[in-house]
Amino acid sequence: MRIEEDCIGKLAVEDQALYGIHSLRAVHNFPISTERLHPLIIMSLVQIKQAAATVNQAAGTLSTTKAHAIKAACDELLQGQYADSFIVPAIQGGAGTSANMNVNEVVANLANRLTADADVQPNDDVNQSQSTNDTFPTAGKMALLQQLPGLLSALRDLLQVLGEQGEAYANTIKVGRTQLQDAVPTTYGRSFHAYQHLFKRDLDRVQAAGEHLQTVNLGGTAIGTGVNATPYYQQHVIPTLNDQTGLDLKVATDLIDATQNCDLLVEFSGALKTLAVDLSKFSNDLRLLASGPQAGLAELHLPAQQAGSSIMPGKVNPVIPEVVNQVCFEVIGHDTTVTMAAEAGQLELNAFEPIMFRDLLASEHELQQAVQTLIQNCLRHLTVKQDQCADEVDQSAITATVLTPYLGYMATTKLIKRALSQHQSVRRLLVAEHRLPTELVTKLFAPTNLTQPRQPQKQQA
Repeated sequence: MRIEEDCIGKLAVEDQALYGIHSLRAVHNFPISTERLHPLIIMSLVQIKQAAATVNQAAGTLSTTKAHAIKAACDELLQGQYADSFIVPAIQGGAGTSANMNVNEVVANLANRLTADADVQPNDDVNQSQSTNDTFPTAGKMALLQQLPGLLSALRDLLQVLGEQGEAYANTIKVGRTQLQDAVPTTYGRSFHAYQHLFKRDLDRVQAAGEHLQTVNLGGTAIGTGVNATPYYQQHVIPTLNDQTGLDLKVATDLIDATQNCDLLVEFSGALKTLAVDLSKFSNDLRLLASGPQAGLAELHLPAQQAGSSIMPGKVNPVIPEVVNQVCFEVIGHDTTVTMAAEAGQLELNAFEPIMFRDLLASEHELQQAVQTLIQNCLRHLTVKQDQCADEVDQSAITATVLTPYLGYMATTKLIKRALSQHQSVRRLLVAEHRLPTELVTKLFAPTNLTQPRQPQKQQA
């Protein structure tokens, strides 16, 4: 064991451990769960350390030997080596200081192993020109940006499959429903296209909110004033980081504002929450339309994925929409956490970014996975029972709505009541009673007329 010392006191650390006293204190202090800091945040912090070493060397504030040692250590870490050295919990006090120091300690100790006589120090060298308060939020945004393309791609795939279903069932008429009661007819083509437009707005919202995450406060150090950072560092660290990562990060116009306020995270969380709300509503519709198969609506057939009961033979449940619902419930809860954490920040810093980034990364990833399983295991193989839908329209008394321009609202209401009481379709009742010409009845109850705006009827003089 080796003995390390900080402002609190001394602590024994295993000899071969790359982490140090700050990391170990975090493990002792935050035994909230077994979940560790997200790997993308760790790798983003490592990338920041590498960029900072490059810029500090060019600024003349870090020796070439130390800079090369730091960059060599970062290269190995970015290849996935020594991942077990990052031990700090995902949920932690200190505004991310434990996360930043875990990376500082690992980079410094590894640099000293790789380069003899480098004498790299975690705070003085690896953390030079930086603070947790600008590195941790920048790393968190970088992590979200690196995950974002997967979610956007999944949403584009969702739009495509909904468009395909819309074309496949363009002329499949169905009973519309409002407040779970029969309403005027529509088509499944229109229904699928309506969902497609809904998720196109979600795609646009998430993409726009994601672009705002490119604005970071790196270079602001402790509270945004840039104390202990050189002007050269402030001017070059983000371009250097962009060259390394391919991310299009931008320095915030006001670094003090960007250090203390988390509205961009709330905005992004809100876009994810809206997507979750829409996905859950869509999943509810799928489960309802596929309910049965004998005592429910049973208009849709969802592909069977697994046995649905340990006691009822042959039962199959809508497990894919169900799991999507549950993901959405969690994302909505995460948004509440992000909202409260952002609101709870005080003065020059928000101390609660660890939980914000933890929940945002989880939401982003889980939504991607939920959309993908919804597409692959449900929507691509979903079918509509077209004959059943046509029969339901024919038997629906609400189709008589098309008669109101000819018979009036009250007369049509009485006709509907009679049709329901006699268990007849309105169309057949009209023909039997010769209330309107047969040709007109046939035209009025044609699927195209039932689902389109009516042509104006000229009034008699």
